[in-house]
Amino acid sequence: MQHFLKSVLLFSAVLNLCRSHAADDLPLVVAQECRPRSGLPNFLAKAGTAGAGIKIAYFGGSITAQNGWRPKTLALFKTTYPDAKFSEINAAIGGTGSDLGVFRLKQDVLDKNPDLLFVEFAVNDGGAPPEQIFRCMEGIVRQTWKALPTCDICFVYTITEQLVPPLLDGKFQRSASAMEKIADAYGIPTIHMSMEVARLAKEGKLLWKAKLPKTDEEKKSVGDNVVFAPDGVHPYPETGHELYLQAIVRSLPAMKEASKTTGPHKLPPPFIATNFENAKLLPLTEATLSSGFALLDPKTDAFGKRWAERMTTLHKGTKPGETITFKFKGTRCAIYDIIGPDCGQIIITLDDKPAQTVARFDSYCVYHRLATLIVGIDLPDAVHTVKLEIHPEPPDKLKILAQRNEKMDKPERFNDTAFYPGAIMLVGDLIK
Repeated sequence: MQHFLKSVLLFSAVLNLCRSHAADDLPLVVAQECRPRSGLPNFLAKAGTAGAGIKIAYFGGSITAQNGWRPKTLALFKTTYPDAKFSEINAAIGGTGSDLGVFRLKQDVLDKNPDLLFVEFAVNDGGAPPEQIFRCMEGIVRQTWKALPTCDICFVYTITEQLVPPLLDGKFQRSASAMEKIADAYGIPTIHMSMEVARLAKEGKLLWKAKLPKTDEEKKSVGDNVVFAPDGVHPYPETGHELYLQAIVRSLPAMKEASKTTGPHKLPPPFIATNFENAKLLPLTEATLSSGFALLDPKTDAFGKRWAERMTTLHKGTKPGETITFKFKGTRCAIYDIIGPDCGQIIITLDDKPAQTVARFDSYCVYHRLATLIVGIDLPDAVHTVKLEIHPEPPDKLKILAQRNEKMDKPERFNDTAFYPGAIMLVGDLIK
């Protein structure tokens, strides 16, 4: 459920952002289920080798996190290549896009040495500017092939009821169209897993948002229509995700045909000079923390253990005036943190600019979730000084929760001005 809520929050923002961009700011790509390009030569060759151990990384948002196309495709490969030994790297985080993915790629994916990397961010990047998508997706590709040059990559695209209109007219949605530019530049195969979804919707044979029928009466009311999802976003494993799986099944023959040459992937000149090839996720301990910040050791702290897979140096501070400071040379900086009921506000001071106060609390903060605190973007490639300080006053939590008609179930959960920083996100390098 939390994955669903994260994504609902994201899609509200997506719609608003989509409306703010002109429809023709990026030519939309003609819809095609599979563009095999250079195929998956290394993966397929290894899959055909008896006894080979093969890791498949699934990198995306909540649609990938679901018990859907991810485990279905893993089972498909196990059945298709019974002599190989497949395992998965589940690197999906609900409600997040390539703008976080490009920073967490090394920790969550590359350090685990995958043979094949599926990248699924077209939905959660639905409201992002094309240039940001170029930077992030190219950064993901270049980081991968610098670290693991024989790892094959495949972009897969999913859809939602809100983002489907272009696909109904035979064009990819804008985010997928932007990703196709990077795929073209690097010969990366792509699969739009939603072509059949769009066809059924256009023919009036698909229900975007409905309860999956269980009783005979419910099945009769649905008729021959396919019930896609409970929310228009996250497909049912039995229906929507099965459509996604079949798109991959149909695409595999073309992928095999295109897989001519095995060996290391070579990096061409960058598609966009400002890509996030140098994006990195650094331990929070590389900054200077005031004494009030405590490490939430996953060995001894239950909250720290809960997030240990994603954050290895998660800290907690609650006392107003506690600070985190560091210097870096680069163009972008953020903090990978957790927001939730007990969180407060942070005063951000970047260089000599006026300080800004940012709440680490929103209308979905009836639970804790991963988030990103932006410090600075599109900065001059120079040395910058950062100071983060816990604000003495909490945000107006009642007012914020009222935006979604949420209430404080247990007021004591919402007390405090906590800050849960876990890592530093940089395009650049820290300076000691």
